[in-house]
Amino acid sequence: MEFLLNNKEVTILIPNYKTPEITKICMRLIRRYTDLSRAEIIVIDNDSNDASLAYLKTLQWITLIERKTDQPETAPLSHSRALDLALDQVKTPYVLSIHTDTFVKSADWLDVLLVPLKNNPKLAGVGSWKLESKSRLQMLGYQFEQLWKGFLSKYFGYSGYRADRLDVSARYLRSHCAMYRTDVIRKLGTNFSDDEQTAGKVMHQKMIAAGYQMLFLDSGELGRYVDHLNHATMVLNPELGSSEQMRKEGNQRIKDKLRGIDANAILANANLDQ
Repeated sequence: MEFLLNNKEVTILIPNYKTPEITKICMRLIRRYTDLSRAEIIVIDNDSNDASLAYLKTLQWITLIERKTDQPETAPLSHSRALDLALDQVKTPYVLSIHTDTFVKSADWLDVLLVPLKNNPKLAGVGSWKLESKSRLQMLGYQFEQLWKGFLSKYFGYSGYRADRLDVSARYLRSHCAMYRTDVIRKLGTNFSDDEQTAGKVMHQKMIAAGYQMLFLDSGELGRYVDHLNHATMVLNPELGSSEQMRKEGNQRIKDKLRGIDANAILANANLDQ
């Protein structure tokens, strides 16, 4: 496949759904910290019909795709298909998926993802499983919690247990920050919505099966360059199926994170839209 797009290296794919303030912060941080001579930005709006779409239409430095569907879709499938719609337009050697609740923090963020791919031709993807930092004590507590849920699931039919939480072999690069070689995606005929599972899961498995390597960056290290609110779209849009507890905890987490990045200052700086 021939790659020609003004010599740009990477295309960044960003699905959007009804998160006006979060979307604005995400885009303004990308604009602040990204050299657009190296990156093409494609935002795919999933039929938001709200202020976030109106805002995206004002940005001259992105390609906006308005995705419409008249068929019912789950939130994960809608997200995956949005990525695939943009993937068809990618003409750069590398493609990166992020979320609107993924916040860039440093001017060298792209190189953290690109350099490993450039240095290792056998590497097909770079990113993370969970983009969050936990102390050793927090990790031990999390592992104990998962083991306890596994015990309850095995002996008492508890339904809230997920084996992949502790099974490293079941992990895959998550779409909140995942960089791939475009030619490998084309070669394998794969995409984000393969088998209608979580975005990128089957694609990751196909790359491994084909003999390629996948690199999970340490969440603490990657977190120095990129932050992730985690489920912000679900929290802010209850119709997508988030529980009351999830919304309560999520809203507090979002408030804390936005306070930490001085979101008010970013929202007030319209110059970042230029």
